[in-house]
Amino acid sequence: MAALTGIRILELARVPPAELPGMLLSDLGADVLKVETPLARPLSDEDRRRAVFSAVNRNKRSLALNLKTPDGQAIFLKLARAADVIVEGFRPGVMRRLGADYDAIRALNPRIVYCSLSGFGQTGPYRHVPAHDLNYLALSGILSLIGEAGRTPQIPLNLVADYGGASLHGALGIMVALFARERSGRGQHVDVSYLDASISLLGATPNMRGFWSDDAPPARGAGFLSGTFPYYAVYETKDARYITIACYEPVFWERFCAAIERPDLARFAFRDEHAVRAPTPEETAARADVQRLIATRTRDEWWRLLTDAGTCVAPVYDPAEAFADPQVRARGMVVSLQHPEHGEIHQTGTAIKLSETADGATSPAPVPGEHTDGVLTELGFSREEIAALRARGVCG
Repeated sequence: MAALTGIRILELARVPPAELPGMLLSDLGADVLKVETPLARPLSDEDRRRAVFSAVNRNKRSLALNLKTPDGQAIFLKLARAADVIVEGFRPGVMRRLGADYDAIRALNPRIVYCSLSGFGQTGPYRHVPAHDLNYLALSGILSLIGEAGRTPQIPLNLVADYGGASLHGALGIMVALFARERSGRGQHVDVSYLDASISLLGATPNMRGFWSDDAPPARGAGFLSGTFPYYAVYETKDARYITIACYEPVFWERFCAAIERPDLARFAFRDEHAVRAPTPEETAARADVQRLIATRTRDEWWRLLTDAGTCVAPVYDPAEAFADPQVRARGMVVSLQHPEHGEIHQTGTAIKLSETADGATSPAPVPGEHTDGVLTELGFSREEIAALRARGVCG
């Protein structure tokens, strides 16, 4: 039995970061029902194929339901009475207009854990402002720190505010609220902001220690994690590929310097002051020396040599190389699923490994509305009633 077997989740999300919490919890056994807007037109074969490969929707069922209709709202409230969790990813106010906000659901089901993921949260002057990952990174101060000094900040995909921030904090918040419910018998509202989550992540970084303790704000291109110091950087190799050196502990840097036969560079090891300043000209020159040496061998030659030397090193993989890596495979981070139409498909695995309970991907993502008839039948609707609802545009 999986850890979350028996936990019923209703998901109302239109963007992947709001869908990922449900996928993470479904991997751990929760029954996740996506409530989606009925499609205006049938899906093309290509759209159906792509839907099946969605990594954030596996293990879920899909109900196509028009929540703008009274009948659709009544059906949703019937589902909500028996649910443990609701996850919604709309801007504040949308769920209230649909008659399905936290207060409305709590009146029917006091045990509900209701998670709202929104850009700026349910309170504050920006709560109705539209934004995306890049905007949250900008407002949080994170974007100003990524890249080289004097150049345009670099965009780190949408891994920080969207997924590392809102998605993971949402999943954690749901689990904490479920745990609290075991003690109190009552559910609660989990209010997750993409901006809040980004600031929380920034606050945990070493560069922020000086900001709080000494009023020394970090800057782009400064700090020992900026890539500008020789012991923590990305270097180009002989074959025009890249390798990463992350030897900010002096013992690892000394091993690295010995392995490249430059023990004289050991004096450029990490110092506390590096956390808040840019490298000196001498430190910059040392980094250039290392780059010239790294350029004399291929990426994989350095990978083998420096791994044997006990340093912190790794090649810069493209995604195909990453998913073929033996460590990634050994940890089950590539999973195979069978689909009746598309055969074997592959997705990323589950990162949370539990020793006593089952976890993992069990079924591919559904196409929108794939389980509508089954869900409505479970609620007691007859075949004729379902056909009538579909004819009125209540469901799809």
